[in-house]
Amino acid sequence: MIKKIDGGVTAAKGFEAAAAEARIKYKDRKDMALIYSPVPCAAAGTFTTNVVKAAPVKWDQEIVKHSPSVQAVVINSGIANACTGAEGYGYCEQTAQAAERLLGIPASSVLVASTGVIGMQLPIGRIKDGVALLAGAKADTAEAGLEAAKAIMTTDTKPKYAAAQVKIGGKTVTVGGMCKGSGMIHPNMCTMLGFVTTDAAITKELLQKALSDDVRDTYNMVSVDGDTSTNDTVLLLANGMAENPLIVQEDENYAVFKEALHYVNTELAKKIAGDGEGATCLFEVKVIGAESREQAVTLSKSVITSSLTKAAIYGHDANWGRILCAMGYSGAQFDPERVDLYFESAAGRLKIIENGVSTGYSEELATKILSEEYVTAVADIKMGEASATAWGCDLTHEYVNINADYRS
Repeated sequence: MIKKIDGGVTAAKGFEAAAAEARIKYKDRKDMALIYSPVPCAAAGTFTTNVVKAAPVKWDQEIVKHSPSVQAVVINSGIANACTGAEGYGYCEQTAQAAERLLGIPASSVLVASTGVIGMQLPIGRIKDGVALLAGAKADTAEAGLEAAKAIMTTDTKPKYAAAQVKIGGKTVTVGGMCKGSGMIHPNMCTMLGFVTTDAAITKELLQKALSDDVRDTYNMVSVDGDTSTNDTVLLLANGMAENPLIVQEDENYAVFKEALHYVNTELAKKIAGDGEGATCLFEVKVIGAESREQAVTLSKSVITSSLTKAAIYGHDANWGRILCAMGYSGAQFDPERVDLYFESAAGRLKIIENGVSTGYSEELATKILSEEYVTAVADIKMGEASATAWGCDLTHEYVNINADYRS
């Protein structure tokens, strides 16, 4: 049984966080964050499949793969440290070395992450000063976790965090996380960053498997604008301080842990979609009755990435032809003359088409349903028992305004 709780990266036992104003790009807000564990953690990570990978992605891939443990993550917003060559990679190392001096931990146990403008070099002096501020401010409070979530925002309009608890071996195990992401969102990992912490005792191998499996149904089912970032990263740290029996095999305890992880990742993924740049609503697409999960994934993601569909959702226009069209060019095979489509939200549920043909629905009711902040389209293709859910957002004038002058 999952217990949903308030909190983020400091919800799990032992984890501390901090935020600091380093003036990397922004002049009026905190722009660096720290996640820290006093004891070594098993670490797992999933990263962008974009061929153009930011320096922090390359650094973290090496640390996750080769370092025996991790104790800290240092994050900056404002500058992505992407397309910065050897100099940019060297700044990752210098950041880790600064954390080594100030936190008394090996540089090889420090992960780094950056988000923001591509192509600019980090002001490494300010980064190092920021690490010092973070080291002096870290705390295990919910407020510290919230401030860290705020510090990693770029065009995000709100901090994103979630936490949950489960019982494993009679011990309370907590999973908490924070993320950022609003534009350049079309993860395939597995600009979004996710950080999840847990006090579960679990082997590094199973931690990585749990994360790699879960991103398929959570972060990888999100799209804001179809652009896969150079910096996409999800990191998962487990410090074992819950003192549950060590999870060493894919047994019932592992399944319970995965449930908690899935809840947190799903909540974070939906928060990213709902806070897409300029968005006014979270748009969810469920494909049911599919003959395979792969078919359902392809169809649902095709709909949430359709610019015409996204624009119709913004206009509260039940233009179902755009949805059926997006399904049709997805590459997945289905019979359009068997499709049922529903729109639903807090305002109600309405069947829009049945067997590929309009039901003669009320446009007034459809508009009312589509005017909510959380709108779902359900497509039943009547071919099997498989299903998939994808999340996106509407496409607004404000999206263009934000991205037309992002660098300035």
